[in-house]
Amino acid sequence: MSTDPRAVLTRPAPPPDVTVAYGDHPEQLVDLRRPAGGGPARRLVVVVHGGFWRAEYDRTHTGPMAAALAALDHPVAQLEYRRTGQPDGGWPNTLTDVLAGVAALPGLAAAALPGLVAPAPPILVGHSAGGHLALHVAAHAPATVGGVLALAPVADLAEAYRLDLDEGAVAALLGGGPAEVPDRYAAADPSASVAIQARTVVMHGALDRQVPVTMSRSWVAAARAAGTPATLVELPECEHFGLIAPDSAAWPQVVAALRSLHDDLPSIDAASPSR
Repeated sequence: MSTDPRAVLTRPAPPPDVTVAYGDHPEQLVDLRRPAGGGPARRLVVVVHGGFWRAEYDRTHTGPMAAALAALDHPVAQLEYRRTGQPDGGWPNTLTDVLAGVAALPGLAAAALPGLVAPAPPILVGHSAGGHLALHVAAHAPATVGGVLALAPVADLAEAYRLDLDEGAVAALLGGGPAEVPDRYAAADPSASVAIQARTVVMHGALDRQVPVTMSRSWVAAARAAGTPATLVELPECEHFGLIAPDSAAWPQVVAALRSLHDDLPSIDAASPSR
């Protein structure tokens, strides 16, 4: 394993099996990977990448993670979306892209991977800014989400703005601070939408220097108080990038959390063995 945790961002991965579009814009794309073992149709796992919503970070850096999940017999989708730094990225298109992509994905994936994708809402696995987007979809389009695994999510946009995470990333996404565009924060900030129906696991490393673990602690506490079936898993020796690196010490716990979400969901095929 590399001594640089950020190495995962540029690590090569096997190419996806197929890429499909969920809209007309060039960024409205999804890479799909077949489950290694075939077998009965399973619920789709949708990976929503991070990178503080910025154009320089795209879905390719989640290739190793997606390939590792496919090797565990999950059908996997890597969702792309418009990002800040692109002419039409940021508010509202970054958020509406992910909402549209998640809603369309079960049908698109089932058509592209015949017999492998169950007709059921997917599990969203979002990292960092992708964790924010996963929580946003779960709060605003609950029928499209079967469960959420949020890995070091930016779960409080107002606090992230105050902390100036990634040098103005939230202001770039929303077009200003909470005092300037309060309605956008009210609509986009997970801390304002803590009541989520979907089973949610939030995992965060205590050594995270990109997104403070206190953000996840606060969000989960508020969500549980609102009745959300949410769990916080803190990893004392983990930083920000180990959560998406299949060769990291944290990876087995990421896999276990995803398995717990699958096990907690109702059966999608009475003929399929439980997993």
